[in-house]
This record gives sequence, structure tokens and C-alpha cells, in this order.
Amino acid sequence: MDDMDYMVDKSGPYYDLFSKSQRVNILVLGDNDGLTDTIMLASYDMKNQRVDIISVPRDTYYMRKDYKGAANQKINAIYGSEGVIGTAKAVSNTLLGIPINYYAVIEFSDVEKIVDEVGGVPMDIPFTMKYDDPYDKPPLHIYIKKGQQTLDGETSVEFLRYRHGYPEGDIGRVKAQQTFIQSALKQAIGPNLPAVVKVGLREIDSDITLGMATKIATKAIGLDSQNVATYLAPGGSKTVNGASYWFVDTEQAGDLVEQIYKSGDVSEETGEAD
Repeated sequence: MDDMDYMVDKSGPYYDLFSKSQRVNILVLGDNDGLTDTIMLASYDMKNQRVDIISVPRDTYYMRKDYKGAANQKINAIYGSEGVIGTAKAVSNTLLGIPINYYAVIEFSDVEKIVDEVGGVPMDIPFTMKYDDPYDKPPLHIYIKKGQQTLDGETSVEFLRYRHGYPEGDIGRVKAQQTFIQSALKQAIGPNLPAVVKVGLREIDSDITLGMATKIATKAIGLDSQNVATYLAPGGSKTVNGASYWFVDTEQAGDLVEQIYKSGDVSEETGEAD
């Protein structure tokens, strides 16, 4: 990201970890009508063949003094007013200055094409998902039966957009998305990965160069899907002046970042690794 000084200054607590690392960090944003419904930081350690994905809840509190209203203090609102760079800076700050090298903004139509390219995504749907909202953009009509099945592109979009039946609310949706991502990566990793990456480069709005995408795809062909870990930015929910936010715990977030960067073997002692 040429427009962003993504390396923290030398006085930062994790400068040495970041500056010496060979990780490639990609900010993945799911765009829904100007709001980022999905915010993930995917970190690929090409040397140790690990992928660590940190999900930042869309309701994460991020104060912006120049913007009024409760909704504008949520991290998912930044994209609509400050674009990718503003969102990247907010995510980096939330995760203790973690560097962001590239971004990828994904639309629903992109997901559909990529999933169809990998041949579908196996998922065990925990309950029947049914929801209709003809006024959503695009109109939302969801019906997915409970049980083990392989989701095609269209049904995958329905699954990712579903948000009304999880006991944990939006955090439950985030965890469901993480499960989907892990299964999708398991499907994609292998000889067909370069073809999947090619579809992604064609469809997704991203600043990842062809050279870097080819390098990542070539290295990741041999990636063991067991070395893919997902985390939720640690914290808790709280209602302030009638608005619900997710407040990231700075100390725990620092522990998580340090854990990921210090070793190729990430333990599950910190964060919510799956």
C-alpha cells in the first residue's frame, strides 16, 4: 500500500518483530453498500508456511473526532468516508500497529465466482437458515437447510450474509465466516490454486501485484490446511448511549500479535484460535 506508511515507528513496542518478519499481511474487506461487513487481516508466513487470520468485528469502536453520530464511531463506517487507506490505518492501529502490505476489497459477486472456481465449500450448517429482506441491496433471500453439504457460489453468499440467528449475534456471524474461510482455503490449496488466484485477481479490487500474487500462490500450494488459524480481535461488547460496540482489549490484542509474530508455531493460549 504505497499510500500508507504501514511500518510502525521505531519506538513502537513491536517494531523489531514487524521489521524482521517475512510475513505478508493482506487486509480483506467485504463491501456491502459502502460499509465493511467483513474485516479480516490475513497474515501469511511464507517461511514457516502458516496463515493467521484476525477478524475485527464490524462494530469495533474506533473514535473519529471529526465524525458525529454513534454509527460513525464503528470501524465498519470508515470505508464509506475514508476509503481503503483510512480503514487500513484504523485496523493497523487497533492491532497495535501491525503492518498492512496489501488490501483486497471483495464484493458478493466475487465470492460467488471464486467459490465456483474451487468447486464449492463443504460446510456443516448448524441450523436451517431462513431470512428474507427484499429491501436489502442486493435483495436478500436466504434458505439453507441444516446439515453437512457443499455450498456453491450463490449459496455461499447467502451463508455469509446471514446474520439474524446466531446466539452470539454478530460475533457468532464472525465465527461462522471464519469457519467458512478455513474450509474454502482447504478447498483452494493445491494444484488448482494458481487458477483460483487468477480468478481472484480478475474479479477483486486489490493492489496485490501479479508478481506477488504468483509468489504467494506458488508457495501456498504446499501449505498444510492445519496451519491455518483464525482469531477474533480480543475484547468484549458494550452498549454506550444506546449503541452497541465491540471494544478491543489492547493488552490482549498485543499478546495476540506478539504470539503470532514470535513463532511459526502459534499456540492457542491467546486469542480464539480455531
